[in-house]
Amino acid sequence: MNPMHPSPQSPVTILGIPYDQSSSFLRGAAQAPGVIREAFRSPSSNTCCEAGVDLETEPRLLDAGDLTFEPETDPFEQIEAAVGDLLDNGSRVLTFGGDHAIAYPVLKAYGKRFERLNLLQLDAHPDLYDELDGNYLSHACPFARIMEDRLVARLVQIGIRTLNPHQRMQAERFEVEIIDMRTWDPRTVPALEPPLYLSLDLDVLDPAFAPGVSHHEPGGLSVREVIRIIQGLQVPLVGADLVELNPTRDPTGVTGMVAAKLFKEIAANMLEF
Repeated sequence: MNPMHPSPQSPVTILGIPYDQSSSFLRGAAQAPGVIREAFRSPSSNTCCEAGVDLETEPRLLDAGDLTFEPETDPFEQIEAAVGDLLDNGSRVLTFGGDHAIAYPVLKAYGKRFERLNLLQLDAHPDLYDELDGNYLSHACPFARIMEDRLVARLVQIGIRTLNPHQRMQAERFEVEIIDMRTWDPRTVPALEPPLYLSLDLDVLDPAFAPGVSHHEPGGLSVREVIRIIQGLQVPLVGADLVELNPTRDPTGVTGMVAAKLFKEIAANMLEF
């Protein structure tokens, strides 16, 4: 494995991954990539991040469109290969899911190219099940697979509020650092070291702010709290995913707008360094 050090001028490429075959409760997240792009360009707002940079005209922000899955081919292998190709071409990758299962193949690509990767996960769920309903690749399991494969050196989870005994044991087994909502305080966000990857599940938000997700978990973060976490990162993101928007539960489009807002702030971090 060769360490990679992206240049401050290296591009950031958006890749849509319309995959929800590993969802355990509701399907619909596969529709999300186009919805996020549409919300980003909605005339009800603009395409600037809060720092004032217009992302629509930023030459380092590219869009590779959505991954087209070939039949009779393992979708996780296709995801890993597509992300790996972008990394090998010198780009950092910002993926739009899709359900959270995509984090595993995406991080397989990253883990083969970055040494001692740090992973920040914002989520209502730890997604550390060994298996769920007989599926080891469920969207409830990606971080168990990631830690088993030693794809990252450190996993920090913020926003957790569904930790059951099995997942608590898994967290202890993998030495996961969990900041749950019972003890949440912005000052408890630990210092993170590069290279840093962000995995953002929209259900980290309280459903009052983001109803368009498959799993409503009351008691979550506000949009502003998540933005402050992103803006407060002191190291560059080498990659990120934004997952679990379910447009079928978002008839007013508010969650799509939230996703687009968070995308802008994630992209701003990636382009700043």
